[in-house]
Amino acid sequence: MTAEHKLFAYAPAPESRSVVDIAPSYGLFVNGEFAEAADGKVFKSVAPATEEVLSEVARAGEADVERAVAAARRAFTSWSALPGAERGKYLFRIARIIQERSRELAVLETLDNGKPIRETRDADLPLVAAHFFYYAGWADKLGHAGFGPEPKPLGVAGQVIPWNFPLLMLAWKIAPALACGNTVVLKPAETTPLSALFFADICRQAGLPRGVVNILPGYGDAGAALVAHPDVDKVAFTGSTAVGKEIARSVAGTDKRLTLELGGKGANIVFDDAPVDQAVEGIVGGIFFNQGQVCCAGSRLLVQESVADELLESLKRRLSTLRLGDPLDKNTDIGAINSPEQLARITELADAGDAEGAQRWTAPCELPGSGYWFAPTLFTGVTQAHRIAREEIFGPVLSVLTFRTPAEAVAKANNTPYGLSAGVWTEKGSRILAVADRLRAGVVWANTFNKFDPTSPFGGYKESGFGREGGRHGLEAYLR
Repeated sequence: MTAEHKLFAYAPAPESRSVVDIAPSYGLFVNGEFAEAADGKVFKSVAPATEEVLSEVARAGEADVERAVAAARRAFTSWSALPGAERGKYLFRIARIIQERSRELAVLETLDNGKPIRETRDADLPLVAAHFFYYAGWADKLGHAGFGPEPKPLGVAGQVIPWNFPLLMLAWKIAPALACGNTVVLKPAETTPLSALFFADICRQAGLPRGVVNILPGYGDAGAALVAHPDVDKVAFTGSTAVGKEIARSVAGTDKRLTLELGGKGANIVFDDAPVDQAVEGIVGGIFFNQGQVCCAGSRLLVQESVADELLESLKRRLSTLRLGDPLDKNTDIGAINSPEQLARITELADAGDAEGAQRWTAPCELPGSGYWFAPTLFTGVTQAHRIAREEIFGPVLSVLTFRTPAEAVAKANNTPYGLSAGVWTEKGSRILAVADRLRAGVVWANTFNKFDPTSPFGGYKESGFGREGGRHGLEAYLR
């Protein structure tokens, strides 16, 4: 490090852990109360950055699913009969409490998930509150949403969410379900159960009627039992494509409504007239946000051949400035990988890139001695046959391919079983529209990436799932 760099080095800026009080143990949240699992089983929630045990959590089983669905069914009668304006009041109250407790929840999410505090503080929590505010406004206007003059709720919604955005995925699912008059049984991921349990406390703080929201932390067996329960009317799942296929098979032949938001292998397309510095920032945000553990990550970079060398030089220079380390430090750009299993998956696929002849470049950074870490990495010399260009890595690994013409860019972008997201970088508005129209992706960003808004629908095609969450479209999945 040069003297100039030392002069402007970042001093530690840790967020205080004292703002969140994590109990040594948590129960399931069923019918408005915390309770032990029926069989007494528990599991530990671990901080990915330090491998510290944060808390011991009750592990839901089939009997607990039975109890929670029954509670949701009982609550449905009175909850669905409430005027929309009254349901909206509860959602507004929840949204305000989330805002009031946002610092506490941001620290909790960073501890439990491993993502940097500046992401949980500046991205996750504002969006969580915004989704509840947005759907609170819809609660008394459902007849004007375009789904008939008097749409009705479905009943009990069984919802299974992933570990990469625990509280945000909860908001995406619970807010529209409650606004439409449904009740909910939600299973958070086993590696990140704590923010959902804190949300259960927010529901009690908001005075939400008992049984309207039930939280069942647990493993895949609890999720499978919830999906298969005959008294669940609607299943919503965000997670891997493999599990999504199992769920689709499970509900086939029933009258359950189903939405799936699954994996992705998003293409970020940079044309020769794109502003290089702006594109580089978009590429970095597209793949290294949340350590690349994002279903819509721009994990395939398609660069027009004539500017590839210039862009890659600028990109490597930018990656060399990223700061990896303590997620609670406000200066940290790259946090911890969520679990040892996910780290092993990332490592295995990166090694496959080496074995298949792609050229690896890794950002120069020191990895902490404890926790689960993977340095920002990019591969050049990648072809469409490489596993790193075809399979979802779900980590901070970028595959770089080149193209010569817009038609070739579109063909390569669409050459994937996934269809969740894409990005287009160019100064020509006509090119943006022409290319976006031909991309088979649910969301196409123009000269930006990973921008979300509760008023805008999100979802995919092909093996990225079906159905939309967010916006007016997100109501349809919860109305009859």
